Amino acid sequence: MTLPLETSRPDQLRVLVLTPHHVDFLWLEALLRGAPELDPDATWCPDLIDCDDLIRNARFDVIVWDCAFHSGSESSFLQYLTVASDDKPVLALSADLPDARAPSLLAAGAADYLCRQQLDRWGFVRAVKCLWYRERLFASAQGQLGGDVASGIINRDLFFDRLQQALLRAERNGQRLALLDLNVDDFRSINESFGYQKSDQLMVKLAERLRHALRRVDSLMRIGGDELAIIVERVEDSLDITRIIRKVVSLLDEPLTVDGQNVVVNASLGVATYPESGDNADNLMRRANRAMFEAKRDPGTGYRFYDRQLHISAGYQLRLEADLRNALRGSELEVYYQPRIDLATEAVRGVECLLRWNHPQRGLVGPDEFIPVAERSGLIVPIGYWVIEQACKRLRDAHELGFPGLVFAVNLSFRQFHDRKMTETIFRIIFNANVDTSLLELELTESAMMHDPEYAQRCLRELNQLGISFALDDFGTGFSSLSNLQHLPISLVKIDKSFVQDLGHSPDAEHIIRAIISLAHSLQMSVVAEGVETEAQLEFLRQQHCDEVQGYYYARPMPWDELVQFLNSRDRSACLRK
Repeated sequence: MTLPLETSRPDQLRVLVLTPHHVDFLWLEALLRGAPELDPDATWCPDLIDCDDLIRNARFDVIVWDCAFHSGSESSFLQYLTVASDDKPVLALSADLPDARAPSLLAAGAADYLCRQQLDRWGFVRAVKCLWYRERLFASAQGQLGGDVASGIINRDLFFDRLQQALLRAERNGQRLALLDLNVDDFRSINESFGYQKSDQLMVKLAERLRHALRRVDSLMRIGGDELAIIVERVEDSLDITRIIRKVVSLLDEPLTVDGQNVVVNASLGVATYPESGDNADNLMRRANRAMFEAKRDPGTGYRFYDRQLHISAGYQLRLEADLRNALRGSELEVYYQPRIDLATEAVRGVECLLRWNHPQRGLVGPDEFIPVAERSGLIVPIGYWVIEQACKRLRDAHELGFPGLVFAVNLSFRQFHDRKMTETIFRIIFNANVDTSLLELELTESAMMHDPEYAQRCLRELNQLGISFALDDFGTGFSSLSNLQHLPISLVKIDKSFVQDLGHSPDAEHIIRAIISLAHSLQMSVVAEGVETEAQLEFLRQQHCDEVQGYYYARPMPWDELVQFLNSRDRSACLRK
């Protein structure tokens, strides 16, 4: 194998010759050297393994392909050459006459075809020269388009620089990064139908559509005639990536208008992540490209991860999201209830409503598994309102069963709290339910309220005017203080279970709990301690005058029917321990 020279000039013709026979390479090279205006730099590749490395890692202007050199079908190999080489023109050679072979090979993606039996210097040089000149013209037009940084589309050189900078930031901050390689399927047919200029317009429109849908931190670049790259920074897990993929796929479903015609674009996405798939720009791009080529095997818009485990994880998360949508429409979701015990009277003061999912195949799915999926997909918003509806229904049932003062506490997620129709929707739910709103308590986290304090204050006061009370959940795990929250209509503070479970093991936990209880009481707020499991924990909290406790010491979360039994049993037993 003759390796390409790294010192070749930018204006020098670079040819990759794919043939199993060295004598054929020498013959073709001699034909090219008969044209001094080309000054060709020819590389011979006789092996399929070397072919992949050469195409992906070296730069060539024209590929000369002996049709005897391939794996699988000729059409599949042509498709591979087109994708792997960034759509470089392929000149096909075979012993068959043009009328017999040319139509099928040109339809499969070859740029031109020559018969070996009719090959001479003039014909071969003319064909290579035409392909090279056409490629240079196209690259020039692409460079003009790609250089438009203002539109968010830049060229390949700038792309590698930006990718390298993103990798340095990821390494410095200990974060993950994902690179998406998007290649438009059958772009050659689009070129033939509309011409290069209109096809470029289509790529610009596609890039603009995608750019507006991405996060501000993400970067979109055009790095080839039919290829876009997306750098996704600050990746936490595969859900972040699948959310971007989901956006891209949905946008591709919408047709683009070119020359007054609607064009539906299919594309293949390859995904490579840092640090799993590579730690430098070249490796990451090469592996994203390889994953993209794998995605080409399936019809329609599809994606593949270079890392198999991430691919499996992403696929699982997408299936879980789809199942969760079906669960919301059906009867798979269920609310469990965990009692809150008043320490002064040992009475059940209220219950916390907790979501559970009975999957038809997998059984009971834990909230730690499906709640993050619901949060990231936005499903947590309608699910949250459904839980409030169920709480209102059970509030009426409790009154009819002889438990008229039982408080029902419902968690509000960050996404739900920042739904701009939240107050309107909750008002409609409680109006239709016709319940005593003073028995409905909404639990929010510090982060949800402190993200936008003015908005939080307005929403809470509007709902508080309806009689709804509010609890601050998981206090102590955020960055605010009770003094910062005293202007909000919060009547209750819940101590995070992590501090309760550290009692007896960490003196700091005792000091923190004492401080929270003291400060909350000074602000006229009640205190609930979560995660109480032992007698020692209970006794410490009683000594500190904690108002209520919640945890396995008294009861686990339970379905409604079991809760009714639990409540009835309280008349006979002051303390039911499970």
